[in-house]
Amino acid sequence: FASYYGDHMVLQKEPAGAVVWGHGEPGAVVTVTLSGASGLTVMEKMAQVKGPSGTWTTVLDPMDQGGPYELTAKQGLENMTLRDIYFGDVWLCSGQSNMAMTVLQVANASQELAAAARYPYVRIFTVAPARSDIELEDLKQISLPWSIPTAAENLGHGNFTYFSAVCWLLGRSLYEALGSPIGLVEVAWGGTPIEAWSSRRVLQACGLLEDRGRAWLLKPAFCFAPCLSLALSSSTSPHQHLSGPQTPSVLWNAMIHPLLNMTLRGVAWYQGEANAFLHTDQYNCTFPALIADWRQAFHTGSAGQTEPLLPFGFVQLSTYCRQSADDSFARLRWHQTADLGVVPNARMPGTFMAVAMDLGDEHSPYGRQVLSWGEGVGVQLLGNNPISLLFLSIHPRDKQNVAHRLLLGARAVAYGDKDLVFQGPYPTRAIVEVTRGLLNVTYSQKLICRQRDAQAFEVRVGKSSPKGWEGESHADGGFSPPQVCCFTKASPCRWLPAPVVAVGSHMVTLALSGCGTLVLGLRYAWAEWPCEYQACPLYNPQGLPAPPFL
Repeated sequence: FASYYGDHMVLQKEPAGAVVWGHGEPGAVVTVTLSGASGLTVMEKMAQVKGPSGTWTTVLDPMDQGGPYELTAKQGLENMTLRDIYFGDVWLCSGQSNMAMTVLQVANASQELAAAARYPYVRIFTVAPARSDIELEDLKQISLPWSIPTAAENLGHGNFTYFSAVCWLLGRSLYEALGSPIGLVEVAWGGTPIEAWSSRRVLQACGLLEDRGRAWLLKPAFCFAPCLSLALSSSTSPHQHLSGPQTPSVLWNAMIHPLLNMTLRGVAWYQGEANAFLHTDQYNCTFPALIADWRQAFHTGSAGQTEPLLPFGFVQLSTYCRQSADDSFARLRWHQTADLGVVPNARMPGTFMAVAMDLGDEHSPYGRQVLSWGEGVGVQLLGNNPISLLFLSIHPRDKQNVAHRLLLGARAVAYGDKDLVFQGPYPTRAIVEVTRGLLNVTYSQKLICRQRDAQAFEVRVGKSSPKGWEGESHADGGFSPPQVCCFTKASPCRWLPAPVVAVGSHMVTLALSGCGTLVLGLRYAWAEWPCEYQACPLYNPQGLPAPPFL
């Protein structure tokens, strides 16, 4: 068998057939037998070993959920048997350090670890970090072979090792919702940009192919006044840098390409922090292109068993630094939706998103310290300017809400629960009342206002106009606020706060900054740290936050 087949694994259940493959002597015939607990043969398949790769592949008949089964591959006098095999749904979890962050590191970790014993039919597997300059056929190494979850041995193994908290909490919730065995495959590496997870095809589609084969350096993130060029970094974790390879395609080659024969039910993705500092404004191309490319590759690699529109869920970026004036996180969040604000949309069909900008955790111990302007722990430096140490973190510990929001999207998009609300309210229309200096923004869902933040909404203003201006939602799922270009050197367009005047059931009324101005654009929650924990201005009755928009 190939490296990632083993005892305790979960194979994809019906309607798809699970792909099984392995290595053998070229030209030989391998007999694959699936047997029930009583030893009775359920099915038998024959596969010839192909040269020169020396691999064989077969597709099992679609199986109902359940088990246990035994799977045997026999070539001549040699045979290998895998035991305690179940059929259920297999989900791949990939990304960088927020996906790699383990159950040991999350809020209420001891309770989450203690609950592991209640989920023996949620099986877990972790690919070891590896890189390659060429596409590999099989995995270089495995960190955690297929396992039944246990508190100490695997779910709580260590920081940023295994097992992924987001992946585990999502899989556990899927098991509770569906009652089907769940197989979870973690493929993550901290500090890695999307380019490293992308094939040559993705890079070419987004104009990045000329950079393939060389490492990129992430620009440093300065969480203080831009004129301060001095920074100090230190980690509270032994994994000090959490910085994986930056070279394009090396993780696709070594960690994703070997898995393409696997029949999957869905993908969960938590990545993007690295791209807030690298090719940020190409993410609106690279992310949709990666999704489309992975879908095609897994569909082809599984002989058509993984569906062409493989459900793909992702986490929109959370927070990093409260004081930052940089908008790279805000831009990356927007680009994660292909610049349309909500998913699924025309450019990203079959996707779902967990908004996480309201789950910031500046007291998370999994972060770093930086020098910053301001009073506090600082020393007098650079004349009379006080410098203080700020502790900040890009690793929030609340992964339970992240997983819950992913679960809602998975149930709605992957499993077809049409009545389930899985995304927060989003604007569908905006009308400017110029004479009253107001902007009325209509939302798609009932609104719950948790916080009156004068900075949450901003408008871009220009010259006066005697008429009202109106923006509408698009058929592709996006929203365009009223925009008219009136930029001049004498009257430049600029972003100004638009304080909330009133919040109705479906409408927010904003006060326009400046008397008689014309609105050229509208944005919401456009900041690296847009709100306090679970206290963004707008939610729906189900507790889902309104996503940011531009």
